[in-house]
Amino acid sequence: MVDVDSFIEDAIAEIETELGDETAIIALSGGVDSSTAAALAYEAVGEQLVPVYVDTGLMRKEETAGIRETFAHMDTLRIVDAQGRFLDALSGIMDPEEKRHAIGKQFIREFETVAREVDASMLVQGTIYPDRIESEGTIKSHHNVGGLPEVVDFDGIVEPMQDLYKDEVREVARELGLDEVVSERMPFPGPGLAVRVLGEVTEEKLRVAREATAVVEDELDEYEPWQAFAAVLGKATGVKGDNRVHGWIIAVRSVESRDGMTARAQPLDWDVLQRIQSRVTGQLDSVSRVVYDVTHKPPATIEYE
Repeated sequence: MVDVDSFIEDAIAEIETELGDETAIIALSGGVDSSTAAALAYEAVGEQLVPVYVDTGLMRKEETAGIRETFAHMDTLRIVDAQGRFLDALSGIMDPEEKRHAIGKQFIREFETVAREVDASMLVQGTIYPDRIESEGTIKSHHNVGGLPEVVDFDGIVEPMQDLYKDEVREVARELGLDEVVSERMPFPGPGLAVRVLGEVTEEKLRVAREATAVVEDELDEYEPWQAFAAVLGKATGVKGDNRVHGWIIAVRSVESRDGMTARAQPLDWDVLQRIQSRVTGQLDSVSRVVYDVTHKPPATIEYE
């Protein structure tokens, strides 16, 4: 386990050295990784740092409103509405790796645009050790590691937490005094709901994944999962009222883990699973069935793509 006090002192010093007098932007998603990196960088260089939250349209329900509230104290915060551009970038793409690379490329282009506006030459990211391991080992490309385009218009990228595991990041977040809603928040993938939608990403699939995930997170809060969410798999026949429907299949995923490198599917009570399926199929007319994923990691990954 990392020595938290020493890490914070060293990370702040490293950021100060690497940034110098340069203005930097930080990719801020609201998750514990990017929020902790932002807190470290803000402590190091203050308003030289411009936190940038990109509203990709791939985020959880009410995420943007939460960002505005949580990071209101950072006067330099920028919120970029890029939903249309991300959907355009993902149009027609079916392959999971191509999705991740398209998202990584679009993120960088958005950050470059803001960087030009504020005259920033450096980029700070909340990359952590499992991100690097999975990308370098070709398990999957993370949008902020293996998903980056070959040409990036920044003088440097600073990743102060690249050697930390998720549980260590949480320790740092607590020590920095970040609100519990941030420090204890379950992980959310950088590519967002795009990797919880099999096949092409569409507004309809994203809406279904977003609403179903909100139900899953609400119902499973008492289980304190490492990660819990809903994914859109495809379509299947169902019956609603007196009508035959061809609706979406929703997979519920809930896992226990320490660092995300391995994970075990959580044993959930049957009554809870039935409540989830009842709420999801009741609230979403386009959903015909709900299934529960019992696969551990390995052989599965936690996310679907």
